[in-house]
Formats: sequence, structure tokens, C-alpha cells
Amino acid sequence: MKIIVPYMLKDPDPLSVEAFEEPLSPESVRIGTLWNGETCLPSRAFACSLLWSDSGLLVTFDGRQNEPMIASTDPVLEKKSIGLWERDVCEIFIAPDKNEPRRYFEFEVAPTGEWLDLAIDLTSGERVTDWEYRSGMEAAAKIEDGRVLMAMKIPWEAFGRKPKAGDVWLGNIFRCVGEGENRGYLAWQPTMTEKPNFHVPEKFGEFEFVK
Repeated sequence: MKIIVPYMLKDPDPLSVEAFEEPLSPESVRIGTLWNGETCLPSRAFACSLLWSDSGLLVTFDGRQNEPMIASTDPVLEKKSIGLWERDVCEIFIAPDKNEPRRYFEFEVAPTGEWLDLAIDLTSGERVTDWEYRSGMEAAAKIEDGRVLMAMKIPWEAFGRKPKAGDVWLGNIFRCVGEGENRGYLAWQPTMTEKPNFHVPEKFGEFEFVK
């Protein structure tokens, strides 16, 4: 599976979800499947758009929210939030080298605006996480009636490279919503593991950069 990533001439500065009330990209993808390939509750489906510019990658998430939100009551926005994946969150994994998908980056954003960035290395067969990784990402979010909007901008320096038109990177897109036995683990490319597990680079799809 492939997502087309269109080029944009000008970045939103500062990053604000108000600019994304309507999808900027005609290539936005709607995600309504769980990690195991089953269809999720319609009330938990979400859309994701990717755009790129000379300075970085812009990722936006637009999700329905018709249930109590699992979120921090005292969000910290000045630094990364370790453990953010335990709450309501949208995530994107990105492997800039398609020949080495087991080295990738994890970016998360919550409806509260909290964020997380990690560098992952699975080449040894065991997951090695760089908790001190600093991508320089920006995050923004907005909670509306029955809807959550989230956005992140990641500078190319975070990946150690910058794509050109025609390049293909690999990755996957996720949403975690709810809690307990009813918690939903949504995936653009289902990982098909016995228990919810997003760290399966063999299931990554393609992100193609176009101008």
C-alpha cells in the first residue's frame, strides 16, 4: 500500500490545527482497521494526511471522538511525554531508508498537544530505543465536539536526510483510543500480531514524495 505525499510551497508557521479544518492534501487516507485487520468501530475511524516542504514533513490527523477521552489532566507540552502511547494518541512510524526498515523513527501526538519522538533500531532482533532522541518536532492539537484534530511538523534534520521528488520512504500510521478491554488499536497497515503490537516494520507501507 502506498500514500502519496504532495509537496507544499509554504509551511504553516507557526504550526496550528486551525489551518487544517479542511484537509490540505487530496491524498488523505481514511483508516478504519484494527492492528489485526478487523474493522474498527466507525466512531473511532480517523484520517491522516502527509505533506512535505523544503524544511520538513507535515502530518495531520482528524479523528472522531464520541467517547470519554483518555488524556492527561495536566499535559506537559514543553518536553516529550514518555508513556504517551498509554493514552489516546495518533502515531506515525517512518523509515527513511527503504532498504533498512528496521531502523525507523516514532512520532506521537495526543489531543492535548502532548508529543513524543523516539528513534528505534530492530536490526539486532531486539528493540533498542533511543529515549534521548531529539527530532525538533512541533505539535498542535484541538478538541472539538465529537472530533479531535492533531498535527505535527518534523524537520528533515530529524531523519538525517531530505527526500526528493520520486523518493519512497516506508512507515505506518496508528491511533490508540479508549481504555481497558475496549481499547482500540487502529493501523493503516495491520501488523497482524496476536496481541496489539505496532513495531512490525515488515508490514510498513510506502510514502511516495511527489511534486
